[in-house]
Amino acid sequence: MSKAYNVTTLSIFGIILLTIAGCSSKQSKVPAVAISGQVVHINDSIFKLKIFNYSDLKEWKYAGDLPCIVDFYADWCAPCRQLAPALDEMAKKYEGRLIIYKVDTDKEQLLSQNIGIGSLPTLIFISKTGKPQIARGLIPKDVLEKTINSILTN
Repeated sequence: MSKAYNVTTLSIFGIILLTIAGCSSKQSKVPAVAISGQVVHINDSIFKLKIFNYSDLKEWKYAGDLPCIVDFYADWCAPCRQLAPALDEMAKKYEGRLIIYKVDTDKEQLLSQNIGIGSLPTLIFISKTGKPQIARGLIPKDVLEKTINSILTN
């Protein structure tokens, strides 16, 4: 059996490998799909793909299959760090019914600006239908859970 390959096939394969290698180093903390029962860190391109493509659409249209929460945070923000364990707990508790995404506002400044994030933490609660609800600042765990239950029923 001959080991000769078509040059075009090898070129395309090489481009694919280079693209994967280049993307993996930049997005190693940004999986393309939600990991069941865990908070998922996302960037601008995944936000546009999984939540809302604000570049192409002018009216709100949620792109996801499950209700979600998007937590806009920063590592230096004390209230953000206080909120993180409750979000981790909710990701496990509502596994399969809710996705919790996190956006690092220091790394995703353009996304944060385009969405209008002005204070941290900012949580956006998104049901499968309807308009998103926004909560700014540290919210108590019972309020977090009550809001989750309201978006799960919409």
